[in-house]
Amino acid sequence: MSEHAPTSDQNPLSLFEFWPDSIFYTPIVLYWIVMGLKYRDFSIPTAANPRIETGGLCGESKSSILDMAGPVAEQAIAPYSVFRSGPGAFQRALEAMERRGLSFPVVVKPDIGCNGTGVKLVRDRAHLEEILPQFPNDVALLVQKLIEYPVEAGVFYIRHPDEKCGRITSITYKEAPVLLGDGASTIKELVMRDPRMGQVPQIYLPRLAGKENIVLAAGEQMPLVFAGNHCKGSIFRDGRADATPELVKRLDAIMKDVPDFHFGRVDMKVSSIDALKRGEDFQIIEINGVGSEATHIWDRRTTLWEAYRAQFSHYRQTFLIGAANRARGWKPSGAFTMLWAWRKQRRLLASYPLND
Repeated sequence: MSEHAPTSDQNPLSLFEFWPDSIFYTPIVLYWIVMGLKYRDFSIPTAANPRIETGGLCGESKSSILDMAGPVAEQAIAPYSVFRSGPGAFQRALEAMERRGLSFPVVVKPDIGCNGTGVKLVRDRAHLEEILPQFPNDVALLVQKLIEYPVEAGVFYIRHPDEKCGRITSITYKEAPVLLGDGASTIKELVMRDPRMGQVPQIYLPRLAGKENIVLAAGEQMPLVFAGNHCKGSIFRDGRADATPELVKRLDAIMKDVPDFHFGRVDMKVSSIDALKRGEDFQIIEINGVGSEATHIWDRRTTLWEAYRAQFSHYRQTFLIGAANRARGWKPSGAFTMLWAWRKQRRLLASYPLND
């Protein structure tokens, strides 16, 4: 069984956790349409973060957001560099690492992407040379320092343009499911016996191609997912109770140092939950804009009504903030630009390799 297997009286999955997107997000799309009609512009939310392409709704460059960081924010961001895939990518990657003083292991991920698609944990030079041809030709890739803090958290931050201080509306802790060997069962057997993983083996088994029949030694642990995304198999825990004044103050200082950033989720690695509550010892690995979610909704204890209430509440904020920024002179992307960016992102996602 896995290290994080729930007790027998707990449902290991939420009702809607693995519903098809076409089902779960339909009410949200309808809500967006209603709000767009109200504001007479379906793209108003893209002005919520006006310096980011589409406000970070889709198609935006991860590095372009991180590049906007001033000196306060930069100190909190895990070092990164960007290079392009294709012929010569291996050498370009090594040069990009050298520019930022990065050493193996590192994380390589698409500069335009979402849901952890294409994220790779790269152990050494040989592994880097092996994974780079898996990416499509001539796309921007981001190489980033591997932050080995044990806790990964997604913290949602909102600040209206007329507000002096922002607020935290969501905290999510992300856990990788871990298999625990018994010295007799194969990896596939362990997955299928797990109360959670056994219900959605299609999430985990494709990543294990060639390893399914390996028998883990008794007590040996094997994490199954590296990318912290629930649809890729990570387990999400609601941590909203940990939004202390100290954390709010620290995150507010950082996000104010990213020009005109008002709405989005900050993904970070933290030395401990207590450190996070003190606003200390964390490194930001990504800053996501309008397209990001308050991911505590994927905690298995969250009801469907609570999830939709959180989604509607957050997307309402994007319209309010976008409208306020429009009144200040910022222009939304426009519906056609928004659609073009979404199609570009969708095309890229389909071309990336399976994430780790």
